[in-house]
Amino acid sequence: MTLTQLLVPTLVNQLGALSQWLAKGEAHAAAHGQDPEALLAVRLAVDMFPLHSQVRIAAFQAREAVHRLRGEETPGETVALRTHAAMKQDDTGTLAEHRATLADTLAFLEGVAPGEFDAAADRPVAHALPMGMVFDMTGFTFVRDWALPQVSFHTGMAYALLRSAGVPLGKQDYVPYLFAYLRPGTMPGG
Repeated sequence: MTLTQLLVPTLVNQLGALSQWLAKGEAHAAAHGQDPEALLAVRLAVDMFPLHSQVRIAAFQAREAVHRLRGEETPGETVALRTHAAMKQDDTGTLAEHRATLADTLAFLEGVAPGEFDAAADRPVAHALPMGMVFDMTGFTFVRDWALPQVSFHTGMAYALLRSAGVPLGKQDYVPYLFAYLRPGTMPGG
């Protein structure tokens, strides 16, 4: 498996599932006479980011990984996702805006050429964080130990936030892409 084959489909799967969770959350809230937009402010704890921040950071982390592996500066519009998530936690935006952000990110990821990052696997990657910490990695360790865990963390938090708000999500929602591999005739009750 190549670096591109590992990174891009994994990010597409996770962000695609996240987009579906938002739609399911919106439908659930509306069906129960609740304001769907209120979901964006849900938090698990006072010192944790709310749902809208988790979505923005997941999109940021996915896009930033691509730019970093290309050896590019991360564009300002992408950095703005992270900045907004961290600094404007009371500005939730709308579910439509977040689905659009995810759709744009998915389109960006789907535009990555096959094998585009494969030569970057052994290339040094200096990953600097806004607070001044710098991690020295290779392209491979950056993907394995930073990019994929970061997106997984923030999508997982979004899932937990929606579940805590009563949205009926289950394992089939968390990993819907696995059903492409389901052997016919093995679905329980089906």
